[in-house]
Amino acid sequence: MKIQTLALISMVATAVGGVAWVLIYPLLSGERQAEKRRASFAGPTKRVAARTPQRSRREQVEETLKGIEIKSSHPRNPPLSMKIQQAGLSLSKQKFMMIFGGLGLLVFAMLFMVGAGLLPASVVGFSAAAGLPLWILKFLKKRRERKFLDSFPDGVDVIVRGIKSGLPLLDSLKIIASEAQDPLKTEIRAIVDTQTIGMPLGEACAKLYERMPLPEANFFGIVISIQQKAGGNLSEALGNLSKVLRERKKMKAKIRAVSMEAKASAVIIGCLPIAVAILVYLTSPDYIELLWTTNLGRIMILGCLLWMSIGVFVMKQMINFDF
Repeated sequence: MKIQTLALISMVATAVGGVAWVLIYPLLSGERQAEKRRASFAGPTKRVAARTPQRSRREQVEETLKGIEIKSSHPRNPPLSMKIQQAGLSLSKQKFMMIFGGLGLLVFAMLFMVGAGLLPASVVGFSAAAGLPLWILKFLKKRRERKFLDSFPDGVDVIVRGIKSGLPLLDSLKIIASEAQDPLKTEIRAIVDTQTIGMPLGEACAKLYERMPLPEANFFGIVISIQQKAGGNLSEALGNLSKVLRERKKMKAKIRAVSMEAKASAVIIGCLPIAVAILVYLTSPDYIELLWTTNLGRIMILGCLLWMSIGVFVMKQMINFDF
C-alpha cells in the first residue's frame, strides 16, 4: 500500500515537473525573447511584401484616375467664397456681402422715396441685394473662363517645348506664370506657389479645377497627376492634350456659329412685343393704356410675360449644347 502511494506521488510530481519545465523553461532560457527578436526582423518584411504586391502600370493609372475623380468632384452649388474666387475677384466674403447689401438698401431707399410703395421697393431692393450679385459673379466667371480657354492651349504648348528642350516641368510652369496673360498667368502662378509650400506638383495641378471648373483644366490636372505617379512621356501626353484642347475650341466655335440663328430668333421674338407696345403707345396711347390701368389688362400682361418667359427658356435649352 505504501509502495503504491509512493509510486502515485512520484508520478504526479513528475507530471507537474514536466508541465512546469515546458512552461517556465522558455522564460528562463530566453528562447521566447529570441523568437520575438527574430519576428521583429522577419515579420515586417513579409507583411510589406503582402501589402504591396507588384502592380502593373495600368492598375496604377486606374487607381490614380479614381483618386483624381473623387478629389475633383465639383459641387453643383459651390460656396460664395469659391464663386468669388472663380470670378477672379479679390474681395472677401464679408466685404462682398456688405457691398451688395448696401446696394440693396440704396435701391430700396430710392424707390421708396420716389413713391413706389413699400412692397415693390422691398422686392426690387431684395432682388438687387441677392439676385444681382449672383448674376454678376456668373457673368465674370464665364468671361474669365473664355479668356482662360483662349490662351490655355498656347500655355500647354509652351510646357511641351520647355520639356523637350530639357527644362523641368516646374520651370516651364514658371515661364507661363511670368509671361502669360491673365487669367492663365494667375492660375499657373497659384500652382507654382502651392507647390513651393510643399504640396506635390500633381496635386497642385489637380487643384486648378477647383478655381477654374472647366473640363480642360481637369484634363490638365489628370495628365500631370498620372505622369507624377505612374511615369511616362510627359511631352507626348501634353502634346496630345494640346491637340484635344484646340479641337474642343474649334468645336465650340462651330456650335456657336450653328446656334447663332436660333439665338437671333429668340432675341427677335423676345423684343418684338416690347417694340410693338412702344410704337402703339407713341401712336395711340389711349388704346394701349388699358393694359395697365385695368385689372383685366394687368392680368393679360402677367400672362404674356409668363408665356414669353417659357418660350425664351425653351429656346435657350434647345440651343444649349453641353459637351
